[in-house]
This record gives sequence, structure tokens and C-alpha cells, in this order.
Amino acid sequence: MERVELTVEGMTCGGCVKSIQNALQGRPGVGKAEADLDSKKVVIEFDPAQIQRDGLVQAIEEAGFDVAA
Repeated sequence: MERVELTVEGMTCGGCVKSIQNALQGRPGVGKAEADLDSKKVVIEFDPAQIQRDGLVQAIEEAGFDVAA
């Protein structure tokens, strides 16, 4: 498993946190996703053989949020 930390723009409430975590945890290869409202960051543990960083970013964007470059 690998670990990545992404900064997410547009996260404003607990519902946003839940939406991001659910979007990520629904993807194959994602072991754990923890979003933090205060820091605007999400920490994701994933299997790089099943999903890459681009796939993680896509899941967040499909949930309606932007990932900072």
C-alpha cells in the first residue's frame, strides 16, 4: 500500500468530508481515505497496482471537488 496526501478545494462541511471519503472508498484499490475539513486535506492509502494518483484525483473531482496542483 502507498499513501498520498492531497489538498482538496471546496470542502466546506462534514457532508463534504463524507462525500469525498465515500467517493474514494468506493474505488477498487483504495484501502483507507480520511478527509480533514480544517486542513482541507485527504490522506489516502491505496494499492498502486489497482489505482493510480490520477484515478484518486478523478474520484474526488467526480464528487464535485477540486484537487490543488
